Amino acid sequence: MINVFVLQNGRLNQVPIASRTDLENVPAVWVDLTDPTDEERAWVKATYDVILPGEDEVQDIEASARYYEAENGDLHLRTDFLREEEDGPSRIVTVAFILAKKILFSVHTDELPVFRLVRLRARSRPGSIEDYMDVLLDLYATDAEYSADALEGIYESLEDVSQRVLQKEFTDQDAAAALNAIAHEEDLNGRIRRNMMDTRRAVSFLMRGRLLNTDQFEEARQILRDIESLDGHTSFLFDKINFLMDATVGFININQNKIIKIFSVASVAFLPPTLIASIYGMNFEFMPELHWHLGYGWSLGLMVVSAIAPFLYFRHRGWLK
Repeated sequence: MINVFVLQNGRLNQVPIASRTDLENVPAVWVDLTDPTDEERAWVKATYDVILPGEDEVQDIEASARYYEAENGDLHLRTDFLREEEDGPSRIVTVAFILAKKILFSVHTDELPVFRLVRLRARSRPGSIEDYMDVLLDLYATDAEYSADALEGIYESLEDVSQRVLQKEFTDQDAAAALNAIAHEEDLNGRIRRNMMDTRRAVSFLMRGRLLNTDQFEEARQILRDIESLDGHTSFLFDKINFLMDATVGFININQNKIIKIFSVASVAFLPPTLIASIYGMNFEFMPELHWHLGYGWSLGLMVVSAIAPFLYFRHRGWLK
């Protein structure tokens, strides 16, 4: 799918594209391709003389070659963007950017929330975008804001986990649910940190390459400051996640120790009756219980008393609580 955007009265407006002719007649400032077909790639190549990277080229490129200038002067960038899934784990989507002929080309396989937010904001904020480089910086700035919103979501989720972990009754089922939630938030926090690291590298590359004017350079510095502030939050969340993980595992050990304690108390309490039964069960030449009509009653009573006495002692010492 091809999404083409033009600047009209300081606003970024989308132009519908149904054929190659429509593409040729549009003064585009941003050409966004989401999972493009071979035909759509051919349209872009014929219209703008730009070679778009394939999906395998976007995913398999080495980290050291994520930013480079092609032989024809086109600037290529590969940047990771965060995508949260409602019914599954979050993931990172790599986007290929090409800066050519004062047009920003972007190629990616999935629709990204950051791109959708940029399109919505550009319509409502006239004058915020003046050229293709402003579009790219706005994408990076929105990516930082999107990551900040995701971090706020992690804060709320971990707060719910904290309340469950610190409740009075914490069962093994509660522990399993807490561990699952903690693992999910830890994965998301790690992806956010990786996403911010990649965005920082991309913005730093644009600043070092002297590709920005004065206003854009200042905006890039602000983006780096925003990313720097998010690093502290991700570090704090990692510490909180580790604390909740240790606390949850500790409660699991406590619950398991309770079960082991029951077996330990039972084994100690039933040891005296077992000893008495073994003594009275010996095959003596003259069995005393047979010569005394209260012999069996005495032995059984002694076994019961020897079993109850340890439990009373354990209860008195508080070992059964």
